[in-house]
Amino acid sequence: MERNSSSSSTSEDSGNSTAFQRWLKKAAVLTGIGITPEERQRGYEDQQHVRCEKWKTELMSYSPSVVFMLKHLRLSGCTVPHGNIICAPCDLTRSGGFHPAGGIVLCQNHLSSKRQMEDTLTHELVHMHDHCKFNVDWHNLRHHACSEIRANSLSGDCRYMRELGRGHVSFTKQHQTCVRRRAILSVRANPSCPDEATAARAVNEVWESCFNDTRPFDEVRLSVVARTCSHGG
Repeated sequence: MERNSSSSSTSEDSGNSTAFQRWLKKAAVLTGIGITPEERQRGYEDQQHVRCEKWKTELMSYSPSVVFMLKHLRLSGCTVPHGNIICAPCDLTRSGGFHPAGGIVLCQNHLSSKRQMEDTLTHELVHMHDHCKFNVDWHNLRHHACSEIRANSLSGDCRYMRELGRGHVSFTKQHQTCVRRRAILSVRANPSCPDEATAARAVNEVWESCFNDTRPFDEVRLSVVARTCSHGG
């Protein structure tokens, strides 16, 4: 009995020591005391990565909009493995990105909440759905504009509170205004786009058909309802 008690005590002490070491590491990252700036930056990145991976796993399992999109991608023959959605630091202000080869990047250093990640992941999954179903040519500005209109409209990116946080407030057609503005910004960043006027023209040319195309959702409202019912972060 004494040996068991001693073993239990040793195990508990080891656990407490490990927890304390983790606490010290977090404290050092927060304060910068006892570590170099490079070590502090790596510590931040490690914490951001762990948080991003945790949120990603939870969203892929429980988010109504993310689970819905993953299901429809699978039904379309474009299953998205867990490893094809990666968390990584980004040097731009964007929160995520899609690659036509079948991958999604979640920018761990620009995602401040699980709700924001849910919007971002749903947005990128809409792009993936369009690429899978409609063979999008991303160098074609009209193709790109259509997918951006759909992704911004269906993902929750243009919810009222998101727009309020960006400093954009509109009391009439707020959703449409946001979708159009963000689609133009994205198309303007396309290397094939020479200027903002060309981006705006591409968005305007496909606006009516693409804004009203809510596939695979039944309608825009259902995607927004799914978003508001999901877990907060």
